[in-house]
Amino acid sequence: MIWDDNEDIRLVSCENLSRDIQDNLNECREERRPYVFITNTMRQITSLSRILVPVTMLEEEVYKAEICTYLARKTGARLILLPANDKGSHARQNLNRIITHIQQVAERTGESIQYEVAEAKKDSFGLTREATERQRDFGHQLLLLTASREYGLDDILFGPPERKAIRHSQVPVMLINPRADLFSLCD
Repeated sequence: MIWDDNEDIRLVSCENLSRDIQDNLNECREERRPYVFITNTMRQITSLSRILVPVTMLEEEVYKAEICTYLARKTGARLILLPANDKGSHARQNLNRIITHIQQVAERTGESIQYEVAEAKKDSFGLTREATERQRDFGHQLLLLTASREYGLDDILFGPPERKAIRHSQVPVMLINPRADLFSLCD
């Protein structure tokens, strides 16, 4: 495939087969910009009114704030923030940092950015799966996830969580690679 490096977001269209998805995930591992997976089994989306944003304990989750705020501003979509139900406070701290960013951008631009906080049942390790399973509960048209930092042995043997999310999602899945030099969307 030929990709245009001047685009803000990379679109990946593939069959809903583990091998096809994994091949494309491998190709996107060094991608600095967000990328959206669309498979042949996902329902067609005509408008973007709700974006589901799971928030785990990992520090790179905070980068989602910039992406989801940008998307909400440009599309008018409502953000559904889903913090992990962890015993520790890292997921809640990440959630608070994301909310602070949303409020600062709304104040600076004078735009109304709608968001709500939903309660997750699972911890950070099961949140991606829960977000995929509860699609009917939230009625969202896009799922925003952070890709795995590194593939461990379990990811190599059984597949990374993002591949499973893409395979089972009924809506497009946007992924962000956790890197120090990430791409920043411009207004």
